[in-house]
Amino acid sequence: MSERLSYRKAALSTEGIDEMKSDQFPVGHGILVALLFLAACDGGTSVVPAASETLVIAHRGASGYLPEHTIAAKAMAYAQGADFIEQDLVMTQDDAVIVLHDHHLDTVSNVASIFPGRARGDGRYYAIDFTLAEIRELSVTERFELQDGVITAVFPERFPINRSTFRVHTFAEEIELVQGLNRSTGRSVGIYPEIKSPAFHLAEGKDISRAVLDVLKTYDYTRATDMVFLQCFDPYELVRIRQELLPTMNMDVRLVQLIAYSKEFAAMTTAEGIQKVSAYAAGIGPSMHLLIDPDSDPGNLEVSGLLELAHDAGLKVHPYTFRRERNQIPAYAKDYEDLLDIFVNELGVDGVFTDFPDRTVRFLENAR
Repeated sequence: MSERLSYRKAALSTEGIDEMKSDQFPVGHGILVALLFLAACDGGTSVVPAASETLVIAHRGASGYLPEHTIAAKAMAYAQGADFIEQDLVMTQDDAVIVLHDHHLDTVSNVASIFPGRARGDGRYYAIDFTLAEIRELSVTERFELQDGVITAVFPERFPINRSTFRVHTFAEEIELVQGLNRSTGRSVGIYPEIKSPAFHLAEGKDISRAVLDVLKTYDYTRATDMVFLQCFDPYELVRIRQELLPTMNMDVRLVQLIAYSKEFAAMTTAEGIQKVSAYAAGIGPSMHLLIDPDSDPGNLEVSGLLELAHDAGLKVHPYTFRRERNQIPAYAKDYEDLLDIFVNELGVDGVFTDFPDRTVRFLENAR
């Protein structure tokens, strides 16, 4: 164990934690990769994996280089050597499952200018209020914020806003891209879909979980050995998927419980909470801040013990989100590669969600 790692109480402290705004719990990398998560248990032994066994999960594609969740970003992530590519999923008015981080359209597209007057009372434009054909009319851009009529990029050094042409695509179209590239390259890259806001969709009369599983089954992602992990923040929905939907659909895909750095998830980070998660999931996707206190000193990293709890329960651990921008790197890490070294080689995570698959793949190759 590294001398700079020190352990603290495993349960998440509720002091000084800000609510997550985009990954909030809604109310309510590669030869061995195909074997990862099989049996999901190594007899309760916590072992730091070899770097070559660490999964590189492309967070919304190669989103550090191209607008998130665009086909271009997914193709680039594939070319950069990602093991899995993430798809956030929401539904349209006419029941299409599309790839979009939020169920809102207004901070990643020109929806306000193409369809003025179609916002709800809160001023937001909801994907569920538009047909797929209408959404295909929109131009997608780098994520932005809008204040007093001024558009500002969330990540200023990334792809310029409103340049080139990008569109929203369906989950099925992205699967066909990944499967087509697997055939033409001989690789075996997986998909890592996330069901977004299931409670919201159900309230709107749409069972997004069943719709997502229908698409997965159509493309033969049905077994625990298939190259898919299905993730969600909502534990109740994951339990429903495990206990109700998967059995009735004759499916057994691996589920991952996402865990935000917020008070609402504190109980889930305890030994008892993790045992409950292990009853329905094969892994957890925690915020990196739940594993190492973000206020840690560089020479004394305060580790929560959550990873050990998860490994002891037979769960794999895939933290999010690894970004190279200085303001996205905790003060205890010198740079992006140092951050990876801490989590991969010292802590021993099983995979990382990253906006920069190429940097992560290169790091892992150099670590062999």
